[in-house]
Amino acid sequence: MDSHKQIFFLGIGGIGMSALARYYRHEGYTVAGYDRTPSELTRALEKEGIRVFYEDNPELVERPDTHSAMRIEGLEVVWTPAVPKDTQLYQFLTAHGAHIQKRAEALGQITSLKQPLCVAGTHGKTTTSTMLAHLLAGNGVNAFLGGISENYKTNLLLDKQSPYVVVEADEFDRSFHHLRPYMSVVTSVDPDHLDIYGTPEAYRESFEQYCNLVSDTLLLKYGLQDRMHLQTRARILTYSAEDSRADYYAADIVVSEGSITYDLHHPGGVIPRLKLGVPVWVNIENSVAAAAIALRCGVTDEQIRAGLASFAGVHRRFNIHVQTPMIAYIDDYAHHPQEIAASIASVRKLYPNRHLLGIFQPHLYTRTRDFADGFAEVLSTLDEVILLPIYPARELPIESVNSEMLLSKIRLERKHLLSKEALVTEICERAKAIAPVAVLTIGAGDIDRLVPAIAEKLKGES
Repeated sequence: MDSHKQIFFLGIGGIGMSALARYYRHEGYTVAGYDRTPSELTRALEKEGIRVFYEDNPELVERPDTHSAMRIEGLEVVWTPAVPKDTQLYQFLTAHGAHIQKRAEALGQITSLKQPLCVAGTHGKTTTSTMLAHLLAGNGVNAFLGGISENYKTNLLLDKQSPYVVVEADEFDRSFHHLRPYMSVVTSVDPDHLDIYGTPEAYRESFEQYCNLVSDTLLLKYGLQDRMHLQTRARILTYSAEDSRADYYAADIVVSEGSITYDLHHPGGVIPRLKLGVPVWVNIENSVAAAAIALRCGVTDEQIRAGLASFAGVHRRFNIHVQTPMIAYIDDYAHHPQEIAASIASVRKLYPNRHLLGIFQPHLYTRTRDFADGFAEVLSTLDEVILLPIYPARELPIESVNSEMLLSKIRLERKHLLSKEALVTEICERAKAIAPVAVLTIGAGDIDRLVPAIAEKLKGES
């Protein structure tokens, strides 16, 4: 970056963008940015001294009364493709000589100064990378996370003395090709982002290209080694929730009310009776992967034990907000059929005798179109479902692709389509009528902004 130490973010409210903004602020840059709507993340950035604009107005960037006026010519700009190129700000900054690079390029440059420990995959990468960072934190670690850690209340951890940096390796727009992983986990290669990749084969091939960038250790979920054609120089190891053919796996798993324990088998021996701080079934697999990389980085057995037990989770990754004999309320970021299936399975294990009411906000028109049958199949395993309208994010509407179309495919008698405005009241009325109940909100859009109100109402009904 140039010595004038000014940097502007287009899409600063994104989880990955906000971590970079915090990093550059820590490094002494004047940091500002644009995002379309205020959020909990943008408000947090503003409290940290970062100016955020919510109006697509180039004049705001240079105005002295904004307290962060910037010299536009030669200005360093970090951009996420979630912000369309036809926005006035993008067009203005490009025309006036600003140096624009993608978020992935900036992340790749920063993390190349350390030994990157990356977590890639369609599912589980945010929880696994955050868990790995927590296991390493006792010895010091840097981390750029794809979610807000409940232990540290941030998505950025910095320790100049640590040789390692934990990175969530995002496959969207082939972003992870800008990374140079020292070690990497790959959790899954289930097709996603077909608006970018076109075909499941191209999606898988992108992961193969990423894997070939790993220099030391490539840790694959067991079974992936048979589905991918790799030419990596890294040592390939495998992990599993409970398949003993893997190099790292869990055994003697015990699930009881609010508790999960297991024995971790690894090439060097066994770590007995590990306890998960977030007792969700899918976290068995996530924790095995995180522990495997941590062990290879020199973390001790007792540090693994203490770290898994004290891990508090990630914001919007299966967070339990209400838990009473009559009402349980869980919120989860799941937005792909396989993720939703894992979330529903975890709720069923935790609350096996309750009516399960799921509320799903589809994310993106293209994802809804490409996986409509998969969404319908997994949502049909609920006892009752409420759909919200599709959250479009960066996309324009696609004809005939909507929540009504998805609702028609779901094989449930109890299925409803509601607006966000009606949701909170309807959930409370439904919960009272069918208690004992487990309520599950899922989706990657803005459904999270309703979570506090839903939780408060349901607590009042418990």
